[in-house]
Amino acid sequence: MGAIRVLQVFTIMNRGGAESMIMNYYRQIDRDKIQFDFLVHRKEKAAFDDEIENLGGKIYRMDPINPLFPGKYYGELRAFFKKHNEYAIVHSHLNTFSCFPLKIAKEFNIPCRIAHAHIAIDDVGISSLFSQKESVKETFKKLIKLQLKKKVKKDASHLFSCGEKAGNWLFGEKASFTMMNNAIDTRKFKYNESVSEVYKDRFELKDQLIIGHVGRFASQKNHSFLIQIFAALLREKQDCALVMVGDGPLRKNMENEVKTLGIEDKVHFLGVRADIPELFQMFDMFVFPSFYEGLPVTLIEAQAAGVKILASDTITSEVHLTDDIEFLSIEQPAELWAKKIQEIDASKKGDNTHKIVKGNYDIVSNTKMIEEFYREQTSV
Repeated sequence: MGAIRVLQVFTIMNRGGAESMIMNYYRQIDRDKIQFDFLVHRKEKAAFDDEIENLGGKIYRMDPINPLFPGKYYGELRAFFKKHNEYAIVHSHLNTFSCFPLKIAKEFNIPCRIAHAHIAIDDVGISSLFSQKESVKETFKKLIKLQLKKKVKKDASHLFSCGEKAGNWLFGEKASFTMMNNAIDTRKFKYNESVSEVYKDRFELKDQLIIGHVGRFASQKNHSFLIQIFAALLREKQDCALVMVGDGPLRKNMENEVKTLGIEDKVHFLGVRADIPELFQMFDMFVFPSFYEGLPVTLIEAQAAGVKILASDTITSEVHLTDDIEFLSIEQPAELWAKKIQEIDASKKGDNTHKIVKGNYDIVSNTKMIEEFYREQTSV
């Protein structure tokens, strides 16, 4: 008997939090016994595609889901499952949109249908419609997601979450769900002073306070406020730099905002990178003012690397694994965030990897658990 093939369902396999998390598991899992394939909803090639295929995985591409008119998508998915009857496990990471593939998976009697919660979105009130911080389009998207989440449990056989907050949000506070931690390979992120020095030299940032951020350029991440924070910091302290890693639909807007503020020589847009562990060695601080998250894997990585963190208090306290993370409200002005950054002593980094292991966010033990779960589903 060959390896159990698990169909992982994503939008696109770029370097986002959920995507990076599943790749951590994929690299570690015994691929002679369990193999991941990917059903994605974008035609273009993504950052992890080559690695997936090198590890033995298959990538199937479909059109984006139209949540208001899903009929065409249902037809495509039915055709897919008629052709591919090898899957006993469908693991969907689409959050509220998981209701669409899981509906058809249930129709085809696929026994294990996992809905996986990765984010927790604040409810939309009247004030959101007039908010300066989010566009009307983003608010409308939230409203659709809030409606769809009521349907997710209906066709799922198993509920998974990255943390308590995300699971309670997607499935309801009385729901029972399995925790699949956003685990990392802690060995890769252990603080290494020589790597830090090499990278500071490479980017010509020696003797600078380096503020780092890793995340997709989407409204959720609140990059505009991050730039305002950095601009406020620059008014008080000139020897600092902002390094932003990632790509996304709002990147050009953020580049324009930086130019408008006249601080483009202090802000570095690095795009999508494969050397994330090394970049964390270079960062002195990690500033993360997201509107909402599930349990961000980047904050686990930053803590493993000993980087000091200032994050929005909308993020679950479950991520608080070390003394290197502090929280602040995004309702506070950018100047207060800048003042807080200056108060934090970012000069000393320690080895936090043992704390990450103790908090159960190391990939080795977590992979054994999920491996066992997948095998149990096919032995029934």
